[in-house]
Amino acid sequence: MDLDAYVSERRGEWNRLDALTRRRKLTAAEADELVLLYQRAATHLSVVRSHSPDPILLASLSQLVLAGRSAVTGGRRYSWRPVVRFFTTSLPVELYRARRWWLTVMVVNVVLAGVLMAYFAANPDIIEMFAPSSTIERYANEDFVDYYSEFQAQNFAASVWTHNAMLAGQCLASGVLIVPALYILGQNTFQLGLTGALMTYAGHGDTFFRYILPHGFLELTSIFVAAGVGLRIGWAWIAPGPHRTRGRALAERARAGMLVALGLVAMLLVSGILEAYVTPSGWPDPVRIGIGFAVWLAFMAYALGVGAAAHHRGETADLDPDHTDADVPMA
Repeated sequence: MDLDAYVSERRGEWNRLDALTRRRKLTAAEADELVLLYQRAATHLSVVRSHSPDPILLASLSQLVLAGRSAVTGGRRYSWRPVVRFFTTSLPVELYRARRWWLTVMVVNVVLAGVLMAYFAANPDIIEMFAPSSTIERYANEDFVDYYSEFQAQNFAASVWTHNAMLAGQCLASGVLIVPALYILGQNTFQLGLTGALMTYAGHGDTFFRYILPHGFLELTSIFVAAGVGLRIGWAWIAPGPHRTRGRALAERARAGMLVALGLVAMLLVSGILEAYVTPSGWPDPVRIGIGFAVWLAFMAYALGVGAAAHHRGETADLDPDHTDADVPMA
């Protein structure tokens, strides 16, 4: 085959196809012409590829065919609608539907942490089993407060964000096995109770709460949400319900869990900003604690208020029925 003659004979069609792919609007006749020229160019590319090793010609013609395909099929345009729907409907409705799990986890762990704190503070010999008196004094007088201002705020925020995101991810992912999530929660609650008792025993109980509360409301709630949603996933294969197989129940809960996981990224980012910028600030205690409490109230209103409204409207964040298995009555 005379490649030069082949290219010269079809160069006009390729130029016309290139011109049509660059237009924003086409008439009906031009659209038909575009489809025809695209089909011909795809055939030409196949012929040239089998007879010519010329990489420049192949690259040029391949690019033209791809442009023609994009013009014929239409490319997707980025839209903010899915993002808006995620934050206004998908996330809050899933938080609301899992509310019994994470609210229960939150209440149980807060009460347990308080009990442990009071018990350890009343039995200092237990505290000294974990740290000698010199370490307790240094930690209570210096290290606890210095921790929040040891690094630059932006670096500290990023560090706290990634650490808490990892912890939340572990709680959520391990919830399918139940026991690991409970173990992680138990560790976190024990450390919180021990730290509070240590500070109280050293005479700095007020300092503990002044530095924990500004960010702790949202941070701990994020961990409790992750654990509650994870345990909900785990319970799905234990008790799937009368009209679902275990596999389908687990898949539905896991999809909901992934949506919540994305929301937790934003929650923990806000928590990290609070811990890096508000907690160590020199603002009055009522202001710092008030900011943290207000942010926490905003989240609760979002999860329980906006989520309830979306739930009552019949909104769902799960896949369309056409993309899921049919209900199978289970004995």
